[in-house]
Amino acid sequence: MFKKKVLTAGLVLALMAGLAGCSSPGNTGNSAAPGNTSDNKGDTPVTFKYFSFGGPKKQVLASETDIGRELQKQTGVDWNIEYLVGDGDTKAGVMIASGDYPDIIDSSGQMAKLMDAGAFIPLDDLIDKYGPNIKRVYGPYYDKFRQKDGKLYFFPYGANIGYLPEPNFQTGFYLQRAVLKEFNYPKIKTLDEYFDLIKKYKEKHPKVNGQDTIGFATSAGEQGSFYTLQNPAMHLAGSPNDGSTIIDMKTYEAKLVAGSDYQKRWIQKLNQANAEGLVDPESFTMNKDQYLAKLTSGRVLGYFNYSWQVGDATNNLKKAGDDDKRYLALPIVFDKETTDQYIDPPGFVNNYGVGITVKAKDPVRIIKYFDNLLKEENQILVQWGIKDVSYSVNDQGRFYFANDEQRQLHEDPEKTLKFGFDYFNYSWPRYGSSSILQDGNAYGPGGQPEVATFSYTEGDKKILAAYGVKTFSELFSQPEERPWFPAWSIALEQGSPERMFITKADDLQRASLPSMILDTPANFNKNWEEYMNQFNKLDKKVYEDFITKAVKDRIAGKW
Repeated sequence: MFKKKVLTAGLVLALMAGLAGCSSPGNTGNSAAPGNTSDNKGDTPVTFKYFSFGGPKKQVLASETDIGRELQKQTGVDWNIEYLVGDGDTKAGVMIASGDYPDIIDSSGQMAKLMDAGAFIPLDDLIDKYGPNIKRVYGPYYDKFRQKDGKLYFFPYGANIGYLPEPNFQTGFYLQRAVLKEFNYPKIKTLDEYFDLIKKYKEKHPKVNGQDTIGFATSAGEQGSFYTLQNPAMHLAGSPNDGSTIIDMKTYEAKLVAGSDYQKRWIQKLNQANAEGLVDPESFTMNKDQYLAKLTSGRVLGYFNYSWQVGDATNNLKKAGDDDKRYLALPIVFDKETTDQYIDPPGFVNNYGVGITVKAKDPVRIIKYFDNLLKEENQILVQWGIKDVSYSVNDQGRFYFANDEQRQLHEDPEKTLKFGFDYFNYSWPRYGSSSILQDGNAYGPGGQPEVATFSYTEGDKKILAAYGVKTFSELFSQPEERPWFPAWSIALEQGSPERMFITKADDLQRASLPSMILDTPANFNKNWEEYMNQFNKLDKKVYEDFITKAVKDRIAGKW
């Protein structure tokens, strides 16, 4: 596999203790009593409402989890945590129309609408008075998420403190390990090699436990995950996930993936594979649960996904104990001379996060909770858990898993929910995922080499040895520096020409790409031409020019 030079120190952000933010005065929008200004321990117990537009989870009281209970002991604050059920646009519309907001909102893809509706209060004064840890963590990034009025309204999910790539990185084109084992662990790199191997294996093993073997599946059945059909083209071309565009590394010009030769090449390959009986036609209709169930069944030989999308299936397969039915993510590209860029470089996502709403009962109490959450010991709590319960520390001060019970608390779906990792380790004010703690440990278990190697099964060790690497991330090239990354976080204003373009372009792709894949190859060129005729009626230049300018502004330090 190709390797790139490790990132320069210029992108590594040092821990900036006590950095004061450039705040501007602003009305908190709430006249609630200020509460205890030193800490929260003496305050009356209170329960606030938290609503997330992110992935669905079971509604819960935070105090029903180990992590939430510990944070409640420290602050007196509990949370009624609720997740989106149904369509996000509809839910956001109802909230905005009624003005009935919870105390805080994890906005996910609804931030622009909520901001336009005035759903959030400015946070500058609150941070200045009660947020020393907020300043320490987010201070270096303030200029990246201030709004046009110069104020801060929400906390993005993560501010990197240092940079440590994940040793067990696995995202991209997954292949069932049984396929690799069957052919003596071949070193494949191109998309053609990937599908050739799937085809050969499926011909030899047409059934799995009496059911038809599925060559390749995607999770494009739901609107919110359709990008898993759109994004592979950019990765195959040697680009990281910059959203709808590929950014030229020399000119910084943004070019759309949709309608490009890269997209045509990718969709045509799926069309050919479908004609050979390799593509699951339900890829474009099944929901997430059905998709994950198929992966867990062992019938699917290959798929494309980001690791966080398939965590439940990954953990369930490992728990089942059959290494041959598990998957290996490979950095597949179009051409052998292309260097893969699946591993993200350091970046900052500034277009969504968690904010305090205008209906919050006590913004002061909430901001103090956020500040307490950002103490390093509590960042360890939400990522690692409780010492000697969910992790241990060796004589050198290194965090590790001392036994399988500790590992299961982080990997078993039911246990991670009960302990609270699934509720607290992401959609709150937090360190960036690739951060490094002050003592040199990784911010979370996913970045810790000692954890990576501890959890390896005999099957893991065998397949790593077969490819001559010690960790899974070594299969991938190191990321190149991209000071604008990720371009998908560039905010598009509601009603703007670029927002209208990308909405129409996405709608067109959802309507055209699946049918193009499922049709006979003899019709592909005609279908592609019809698709492009429709696509070229849209003003793609306005979008590309907008992203290009934003990328160049970010390079110049203007976010």
